[in-house]
Amino acid sequence: MAERGRGYRYVGPLELRAAVRPGHGGRRIRSAADFSGWIIEQPAAELAEPFTFVVGMDGVLRLAPRRSEHVACAGADMVLGAGEISFGREAGRWTVSEISNQSTGYCPDVSSWAEVARALEAAGLQGPPGFTREVVFRRCPACQEHNIVREDDFVCVFCDSELPAAWNVGPAG
Repeated sequence: MAERGRGYRYVGPLELRAAVRPGHGGRRIRSAADFSGWIIEQPAAELAEPFTFVVGMDGVLRLAPRRSEHVACAGADMVLGAGEISFGREAGRWTVSEISNQSTGYCPDVSSWAEVARALEAAGLQGPPGFTREVVFRRCPACQEHNIVREDDFVCVFCDSELPAAWNVGPAG
């Protein structure tokens, strides 16, 4: 079994985590058959929007409707990756058309792509060579607020302090 990457703890609002019902996470997609069964259950309106996804600590892709919180999709557990994902049809099969690491609940680093790619491959889903939209998250050392870094401007939008170059959102160690 391949070594797993960094795990991400939920860092979002505590009330969202508290609302998660045990055993009600996103649908586990371990294979192409799992995905085929799941995708045909989705209403056409849902297919027009991205879905919420996480990759659990077991390396398995989990999918939920876009309006789902990542923490709910993960069953409040740690994840190896999280974000939004869109699907399209290409040459008669489903593919990943767009994918990001946008999850303000987990704030995964862009390096989480390796785990996401493994989970997509296991699910029989072909997609891009990386996130189609990379989101850079940092925690401000001065005020402790979470930031999305835009246009390589590593400055806190809350207090104007400099943000670190390396990912630092989760707990140390």
